[in-house]
Amino acid sequence: MTLSEQKAALRRDAYAARKAAFAEGHGLAATAALLAEIGPVSGHVISGYMPIRTELDPIPAMTALAERNRVCVPVIAAKGEPLRFREWTPAAEMVPGPFGALIPADGDWLEPDILIVPLVGFDRAANRLGYGGGFYDRTLARLRANGPVRAVGFAFAAQQLPPLPVEPTDQPLDAVVTEAGTIRPPEPPLP
Repeated sequence: MTLSEQKAALRRDAYAARKAAFAEGHGLAATAALLAEIGPVSGHVISGYMPIRTELDPIPAMTALAERNRVCVPVIAAKGEPLRFREWTPAAEMVPGPFGALIPADGDWLEPDILIVPLVGFDRAANRLGYGGGFYDRTLARLRANGPVRAVGFAFAAQQLPPLPVEPTDQPLDAVVTEAGTIRPPEPPLP
């Protein structure tokens, strides 16, 4: 089985688990855990996302974070390109964007230093399985090349998978927050 076939099979499993978890709820516990992980920050640029299908909804956390930070959401510029980020407020006029996600009709283009990242699945090492387009991998690589960036995955605990195959272009997450708690990558061994 090729790496691409392995990831496709893992995506099918994770989609099914996410759909079942979505039906059960858990949004309040997940939001509280996400806000605790990000901390009482002020003056940051934080990227959230507009949830599609059965993704865990970060909008309550984004609304709370917008009180003391600038919040933005991803906009797909073109296939094979990194994401761009348009400023979002709870009162922003939203319009349909690529892939069915809503995007602000207007607003400043921002560069986030903290990202709340959607995902299909994740493992105990905080590796992320996305939708397969590579948008977040390219985006995180570009942002991290310019300075420190914190990427926090947001998912249901049921989306956890066995260890994921990792490619050189895959960007790790700093943590994955679920309704059951926070998962961090293991510390590197001491020399």
